[in-house]
Amino acid sequence: MKKKIFSAIMAAAMVMSLCACGSNTASTAPSEKASEAPAASSEAAASESASSAASEAAPTGGKLVMATNAEFPPYEYHDNDKIVGIDAEIAAALAKELGCELEIEDIAFDSVIPEVTSGKADFGMAGMTVTEERKQSVNFTDTYASAKQAVIVKEDSDISDIDGLTGKIIGVQTGTTGDIYASGDYGDGNIERYSKGMEAVQALSQGKVDAVIIDNEPAKVYVSENEGLKLLDSAYAEEEYAICVSLDNKDLLDKLNTALAKLKEDGTIDGIVAKYIKSE
Repeated sequence: MKKKIFSAIMAAAMVMSLCACGSNTASTAPSEKASEAPAASSEAAASESASSAASEAAPTGGKLVMATNAEFPPYEYHDNDKIVGIDAEIAAALAKELGCELEIEDIAFDSVIPEVTSGKADFGMAGMTVTEERKQSVNFTDTYASAKQAVIVKEDSDISDIDGLTGKIIGVQTGTTGDIYASGDYGDGNIERYSKGMEAVQALSQGKVDAVIIDNEPAKVYVSENEGLKLLDSAYAEEEYAICVSLDNKDLLDKLNTALAKLKEDGTIDGIVAKYIKSE
């Protein structure tokens, strides 16, 4: 009998989730029957305690919660009431590979890492560049895309290259690498921060800033949608994107890396990127 009880406990404990939902927690309130039952033997109590612990560790609906900022085309953006884009599709492919349901939360970019570290989201995917500063707060998976920071100016601007940014007012999206790099290179006094990339671009069109530093792919979209703007030929910075995961969730990090490797090898990720970014 002891063997059977122990085997049942171990089986329950092994039903650990591939999909740890950061926004859901298991209920620990005792049932009415349990509160009315007479005191159990020490062996039965131990069995019940182990079973309860296994239940709390089990998945809640098999869900992965992704935090993003859906103002970053073509990586994530709104199409009516749906969040679409490169990151959204790669995340869906990863969730499918792990046998999980995907839920995407749209929040401010500078709230993505706090959402992950607090456990409200399982991972963050928002065209996020790996930096040493961010690695102090979260772990990063292997990279899945390369990118560069670009500079948008007005067509009649006297800024013709990166050197021309010195002394100019530069618009950036708060918390992005464009913000981080430009603040270090040109000083906070020359930086105007906006919660969305489009807001920085609108400020440029209105003459409130002299240039905008932002990732190249969304920069191309913004230029195509706003007359009188252009991209400088030279890139401001080269970088790579990865998925951020809580420092204490090594299990999910490993599983995401394994799934990423498979999706890279079978061409899924290249296919998704090619769908949104055409060869020039």
